[in-house]
Amino acid sequence: MTAVDLNIPDCECVKDADMKKYATFKTGGKADVLFEPQNTAALCALLKALENEKIKYRVLGNGSNLLVSDDGVREAVIHIGRGMGEIEVQGTSLNCGAGALLSKAAGEAYKHSLTGLEFAHGIPGSVGGAVIMNAGAYGGEMKDVVREIEYVTQNGEIRRISGADAEFSYRHSFFSGKNLIVTRVTMELKEGESEKILEKMKELAERRRAKQPLEYPSAGSTFKRPEGHFAAALIDEAGLKGLSCGGAAVSEKHAGFVINKGGATTSDALKLIDKIKRAVFEKSGVALDTEVEIW
Repeated sequence: MTAVDLNIPDCECVKDADMKKYATFKTGGKADVLFEPQNTAALCALLKALENEKIKYRVLGNGSNLLVSDDGVREAVIHIGRGMGEIEVQGTSLNCGAGALLSKAAGEAYKHSLTGLEFAHGIPGSVGGAVIMNAGAYGGEMKDVVREIEYVTQNGEIRRISGADAEFSYRHSFFSGKNLIVTRVTMELKEGESEKILEKMKELAERRRAKQPLEYPSAGSTFKRPEGHFAAALIDEAGLKGLSCGGAAVSEKHAGFVINKGGATTSDALKLIDKIKRAVFEKSGVALDTEVEIW
């Protein structure tokens, strides 16, 4: 049996899924099969079936930190999407399905006058993806607000871990590099004033518009922050702003972003990333590590 032959209740199945539609950089080939479970039970059933049939898989959130090969994906893709994106507010707690957009979660917090998630309003990822990489911006990180995480193991078992035990560090968590799927996240926020929360969100949104190339497809910040340095500054100092490879280019607005200026391929982006790494190392002696995930 192949992944295409699996029939799981409450789990949508897309054959020859165009990955350009699932990654914000808007490149990549087709996945042989993409599953989108609509709830945790369906996800558990899917994982058990894949395990029984020894079928390999990859997990996809909002695709906002991802470059997919132009040749596509031969493993099954599990998309944790809107079907697992419910958001509930209980007192000062925000309970989110992993497929919820982080920006939507921040919006719900604002509606209920809860403060602490303003930093996340403009981050394009999903809640699950944000937890896995401890996403952050403007002085805030997921580790600051996460109280509990529900996740599913490779054989379909549901487990939970506290935020305090999630091993959060810079762009890292307990889940990094492991075959575990985050399904729900509980965040503990504080009571605040709606006007001040909205003011903060607007301020951060304006800073993003002014400094980030939001008008172009991208996979967010391309490189991790090197210890003692800033990647964008190193790239700028190496004279790389505007450098292009095919349709991929170093943003003129923010050198830390590789953008799709039109018609780019993933191969273009990877070649450009390699050029940036070599040029920065030659200029400063600093080795850049990519923040984007590469399939």
